[in-house]
Order: sequence, then structure tokens, then C-alpha cells
Amino acid sequence: MESGSIGQAELPWEESIMYKAPVEEIAFTLNHVAGLADAVEIGRFGDLSADLVEAILEEAGRFAGNEMAPLGEIGDKQGARLTDGEIKTPDGWPELYRHWREGGWNGLTAPEAFGGQNLPHMLNVAALEMWNSASMAFALAPTLTMGAIEALVTHGSDALKEKYLAKMVSGEWTGSMNLTEPHAGSDLGVLKTRAERSDDGTYRIFGQKIFITWGEHDVADNIIHLVLARLPDAPAGTRGISLFLVPKFLVNEDGSLGPRNDVFCHSIEHKLGIHGSPTCTMIYGDGRFGEEKGAIGWIVGEENKGLACMFTMMNNARLAVGMQGVAIAEAATQKAVSYAHERTQGKAPGWSGSGMSPIIEHPDIARTLITMKALTQGARAICYACAHATDMSHHTEGDDARHWAERAALLTPIAKSFATDVGVEVASLGIQVHGGMGFIEETGAARYLRDSRIAPIYEGTNGIQAIDLVTRKLPLSSGEQVQGFLGELKQIAESVAASNDTAFGETGDRLRAAIAALETATHWLLEAQAAGNATDALAGATPYQRLFGLTLTGCYLAKGALANTGDGGAEKRVALCRFMAENLLSETSALKDRVVSGAASLQAARAILA
Repeated sequence: MESGSIGQAELPWEESIMYKAPVEEIAFTLNHVAGLADAVEIGRFGDLSADLVEAILEEAGRFAGNEMAPLGEIGDKQGARLTDGEIKTPDGWPELYRHWREGGWNGLTAPEAFGGQNLPHMLNVAALEMWNSASMAFALAPTLTMGAIEALVTHGSDALKEKYLAKMVSGEWTGSMNLTEPHAGSDLGVLKTRAERSDDGTYRIFGQKIFITWGEHDVADNIIHLVLARLPDAPAGTRGISLFLVPKFLVNEDGSLGPRNDVFCHSIEHKLGIHGSPTCTMIYGDGRFGEEKGAIGWIVGEENKGLACMFTMMNNARLAVGMQGVAIAEAATQKAVSYAHERTQGKAPGWSGSGMSPIIEHPDIARTLITMKALTQGARAICYACAHATDMSHHTEGDDARHWAERAALLTPIAKSFATDVGVEVASLGIQVHGGMGFIEETGAARYLRDSRIAPIYEGTNGIQAIDLVTRKLPLSSGEQVQGFLGELKQIAESVAASNDTAFGETGDRLRAAIAALETATHWLLEAQAAGNATDALAGATPYQRLFGLTLTGCYLAKGALANTGDGGAEKRVALCRFMAENLLSETSALKDRVVSGAASLQAARAILA
């Protein structure tokens, strides 16, 4: 094998690989698959208009493609750098963040009382998709801030809201989420960070937190850490966790910044991907700043009820992480399609041009690229539908609000897990399309796979999402929520069949089969849990989660294909829907078998792990 690197001048496709936000596809999915257009038309979101939605998406796409994407590659190459407790982000990132903040993007969904725009979550997740496609590492900073804002809005005292929210909503200050400790990954019940009460009503925080995304940086004036800690007299386990607000700089009564708090970044991780995002080890209360030890914090919510407060932030983050999967898949697909149009190799069947044919003409490459498109668009629709359910739960009342809250709860683990798995899968396929060139860093294809791999781990691993889906979400309303959802999916399949459109091919029958497989697996899991067979149910949780995601992908692509919008894209949407149904949905049958029949063999095989 030859060694050495490839010079930039030798990459003729270099100019065509920059990300361009798919604004039309995003708008279509929001409006005609997830339900935004209907909600806007009936005034569900106040005076929000279709024109305003279009303007927001267009500007978000412009900013992502023109300003963020060019700096994404710089961030990957330079990474975050730590010197004497201070972090320098990649060149251009502080200015980029300032431009992003001045655009008002940080407060899209925040309350107007604190400077936000109070827009639907659907628009925010659409913008998040574009930010993360341009640079996932950069987009993590505002993502954490948005989650912290929601936690404070929901659980913070009036005094904390008054003091911190306006500058967090404006983006002048950022937020971080501090959960994990060296000995405690996902098991927060064993965390050791401690909090001690002070006579003035504040608390002193002592301990170490690891994997803190954007825990220290140079793009904003202050960082508002939300920290889980345990009081001395707290009950054991998760019942004894409290949540505290701990600013990097203390804030004076007039809102100006005061002295440095007793918290600092000890080190940053050297990671597989998202290099520009500082992933920090944070030390609280070692006396580095001032004579008295202990980082000063304020309680958020009530003592010993911090986990419920933090889950407000985590649920927000889980959907945002799902959008990271969609975003990486979109960017990787764009790059692979562009490369396949320009790269020539061999002669595809039927090629009549001179010389070698572009590799996109080869059936196997075309199949790979269309698979990437189908999975990306399906994951997008699932995440947008989840955001729609969240919005509807906030803009309805009574039984309707409960229904939509349960729908959002049901979709959240699927959106997070399926979309992030798709991000990894599609990024890997993108490298495959590039061939050996994909393994070379200069082409940029490898970056997407490196960046995407953290998302299935973030905010509760996808295995934990599967446990949540099967044990907590399927039994909602005694199983009526999921049963009603299955009924809606059946209506989509019947609508395809009733269309009598030959362009759909076997889509109607394939959708019926996938939904039947999902229904069988759902009933089996509910019955297994009712009978006390938790081990059997959990053995099939992860295959069930993918089964659900693939079935939703087929149904949502069909829903889009059935939409009569007159935009000229119907033929392509029908073709993509048919491809999904006839090429990818057959996996649902095998996944159903793994759910209902896999537990015994798993138990028998565990001995090989001894």
C-alpha cells in the first residue's frame, strides 16, 4: 500500500461537498407529514403564519450553509484546546457564535417574557437539524443552553428566572448539564457530588463531573451549570438527588458579573469525533478561586427532587440528539450523492457515454444512495412528529393534552434511538460510496461517521431508550396509546391501497405486513410484562425499537407520498416510498421474530460470556 496524503488540489469534487440545507424537504415534512400546516391553519400557534415559517427556515438554512458549515471543518481539524483551565475554541467560532446569537436563534421556543419568541418546538428542531448538519460540534453549545432554559422555566424560582433567564435566552450566557461522574455512568443513583446548606440559603457544591459538553469555553461571558448533587441527609438512590444552578461567574444584584465561582475545567477529552466541542472534566469546590472552598449554587425545584427537574432538560435533549442523527445522515447523504455524480469508474449497464460512467449509474451505488435518502427522511419525519406531539400537548387542554403528551412520550425514545442509529448507518454507507477515498480524512466523509458515533450514547444510550420504550411507554393508558397509534398507521396503509396508483407497486401490502409485525410484537411485549416476564420482554427491546422505527419510516414516507401539494415532487416521493417498502421493510418480519422468539436463545447463550 502507498503511504502519504492526498493534496486538496487533487480532489476535483471538493467544491461540491459543502452542506446545503434541504429547506424544501424540511418544510414539506414539517407541514404535510408531521402536521404543522394544519396546526397553523386553525390558529393553534397564535399568529404564526405559513409565510413566517418559510422565512425562518430559509434564513436558518442560509446561516447554516453559508456561515456555519465552512467553520465546521476547521473545528474538526483544530479541536478545542485547554491551557491552564481556559479553553480556546477553534478559530472563528467565538465570532460565529456571536453572529448566531445576534440572529436570535437561541430563543426560538423560549417565553416572550424573557426575550424569547415562543415559537413551536417543530421550528426549533428543524433549525437544530440544519445547525447540526453544518457542525454538530458547534451546535451542541446552544442545544445544552436550550435544555437548561427549559429546566429553569419549568422548575426554577422566580428569583432564578429573573436573574438568569434573559441572558440565557439571548445567548449571552450558555448552559451546561452536569450528571455523569467517573464511577456512575447512567446510574445516577450512586453519584457522590455533595451539596452543603449555607446560612444564606445558598449551597456549597463539592465533587467531580465528567463528560460535560461545553462545560468551559470562550464563546460566551458566563456558563450556567445545572448540577446534580446529594445533600448530607438525602435518601439513598435517585430519591436523594437535588439539582443546583452553579454559575461560572457569580452574578451581582444589578446583573453584572461578579467574582469567579469555585468551579473549573480540569481536563478535556480527546475524542473520536466532535473535536471542536469541549468535553470537560469539571471540578467543584477545591478552593482554586477564593479562600473558602465550595462552589456556590442555588436549588432548582425542591430538595431531593432534582432528577425530575433534570429529566425536563434530558427529554428536551433526547429529541435534540435524535436531530443530530438526522442532521449527520443528511450531510453524509449530500456528500455521497455529490461524489457519486462526479466519480467515474467502470461502465454501468446501459451506459452509452464516452469513457467510464459516473458511479451513480451503477445499480449497487444507486441502491445505497436511495437507502440513505429513505432512512434519512424517515428519521426526520419521526423526529418532527415527536416535536409536533410536544407542541400539541402544550396547546391543547384536558384529554387532548394528555393524549398528545403520551404520544410525545411514546415517540421520544424511538426518535432518539432510531434517528441516531440511522445517523451512524448512513454515515458509514457514505464512506462506502466513496470507496477508499472515504477512508481518507481529506474527503470529509469520515468526519460524519466519527461525529455521529456519540449520538447513540448521548442522553441515555439507545439500549436504555429501548428499556424505556418497552417498560414505560407501551403501557401508557393501559396500552391504549400505542394501540391508537397503530390504528393511525393502518389508515395510512389503507389509503395507499385505496389510491389504486400503480406507481406505489406493492407498497400497500408491504406496509400492512410491517404494521402487522409491529402489532404482534407489541402485544407480545405487553403480555410478557403483564405476566411478569420482564427478562423476556427486555431481551427483545432493542429489536422492537428498530422494528417500530422502520415501520414508522415506511408509513411516514407513504403519508408524504399521498400528500397532494402540487409542488411537483409527488413522483419522487412515491418512488422513494415504494423503494422503502419493497427493499427495506422486509426486515420488520425478522425483527418481530427476534422480539417474540429470541429470549430463550439469549439466555442459553449467556454462558459463552463467562
